[in-house]
Amino acid sequence: MAFLLPLPGRNLSMKFVSPFVLLFCCAALFVQCQQHQAANKKSNKQSEVRYAKGFSIHTQHNYSIVTIRDPWPNATQTYTYVLAKKNAAIPDSLNSYPLIHVPVRKLVATSTTHLPSLDMLGESNSLVGFPNLKYISSPKIRARIDQGLVTELGNNQNMNTELLLNLRPNVIIGYGIDNKNSALDKLQQSGLPVLLNGDWNEQSPLGKAEWIKLFGVLFCKEAQAEKVFKAIEKSYLSTAALVKKSAHKPTVLSGALYQDQWFLPQGQSWAAQFIDAAGGTYLWKDSPGTGSLSLPFEAVYEKAANANFWIGPAQFGSYQEMEQSSSHYTKFAAFRHKKITTFSSKKGKTGGLIYYELAPNRPDLVLRDLVKILHPELLPSYQLYFFEPLR
Repeated sequence: MAFLLPLPGRNLSMKFVSPFVLLFCCAALFVQCQQHQAANKKSNKQSEVRYAKGFSIHTQHNYSIVTIRDPWPNATQTYTYVLAKKNAAIPDSLNSYPLIHVPVRKLVATSTTHLPSLDMLGESNSLVGFPNLKYISSPKIRARIDQGLVTELGNNQNMNTELLLNLRPNVIIGYGIDNKNSALDKLQQSGLPVLLNGDWNEQSPLGKAEWIKLFGVLFCKEAQAEKVFKAIEKSYLSTAALVKKSAHKPTVLSGALYQDQWFLPQGQSWAAQFIDAAGGTYLWKDSPGTGSLSLPFEAVYEKAANANFWIGPAQFGSYQEMEQSSSHYTKFAAFRHKKITTFSSKKGKTGGLIYYELAPNRPDLVLRDLVKILHPELLPSYQLYFFEPLR
């Protein structure tokens, strides 16, 4: 039995189509549908964020939806932004969200942790303003500052709105420590595009580094950002695998006294995770929380008097400084045996700590440093990058 189909320009009753022709047409239609679905899938996808908990990227055709979660501890609100290329068709349902045009050409950052992503993506020249320029250590950006190409914006909590309006940045990368962001609210009310960055609140070492993918979307360099992150991830994981060869896990103390209280990382914090990954036994690894502990000297001494290593003794750069500050420090075995290492002595051209700027973006280097400190036999030729023995 034949199937009756209409043909263009012909009366329905005049023509019959064989089953073979119909089958061919159906097959062609099926292929077209599959191709259309594949194209939609390609232009409507969730960018892979594997470690970071604080953001997600949903990519559509010519625009992306970025959602920021947990920009500060205990945040209850999420923040959504639309990052759109020129002439992108944005659905009406997204009109209530802030719109940022990409690729970004002029950017204002507010934290030094934002800057390594610019360097690694080849976008250092996009930075046009920053509060407290003296804290910047990046050689590339310092060169631009020396040429007068980056504007000093004053205090982070009260940036100069007039200067910002004159700069006309495509985006201001802001951050908050709580839900009271009067400075950022003021900038947004002035019509300036602000995007919150919560990298500082991320706890996973690789999670912090993965925020480069947000900058990849801002500069339309998603593939390059992914490539950079994968190299960091590979380096980090290969170093962590080295440590598994060693059964020895030396004990570690951290922090220092401040106004009669000893401040040190909690057991689930970013710093504590590094010590664990480097094959050390952080003596407060079982303490809950991701922030810092505040303990009396006696409690710290009781637990860590004989710790094998002391990593990160606050701002101190020498044993003499520590002893002059408090004779309590001299009672620890790590002090007596000269087993204290610090990152506070490595600074940029104008005094900014390189560790604070770059370490969150390069956890692989931090981990290699700590493995070199705790298990030097595993990395015999490696030279410390952020840390060095206390003088």
